[in-house]
Amino acid sequence: MVGTVVRSLLRLWALALMLSAGLAAAGERWPEPLAPRPLVVLALVLGLPVAVLVWLAANWRLPPPIGSGAGEGGESQQSELSEF
Repeated sequence: MVGTVVRSLLRLWALALMLSAGLAAAGERWPEPLAPRPLVVLALVLGLPVAVLVWLAANWRLPPPIGSGAGEGGESQQSELSEF
């Protein structure tokens, strides 16, 4: 179990390292420096976190409060206690 997790993480790390090395090599051979555009940089930096935040806000459901009376199967908890 632990061996498969470690192997999976090592594969992912190696892939990220190869991608980083490829991007660094491509950056050295680029003919001219790229001018940073603030809106593009902002979109790249904040785009994914905002998308994850929107997804979480749309899909996250909180459990009902403990004292709401909703037991398993839709029965109230008080009716279960009154049987004893």
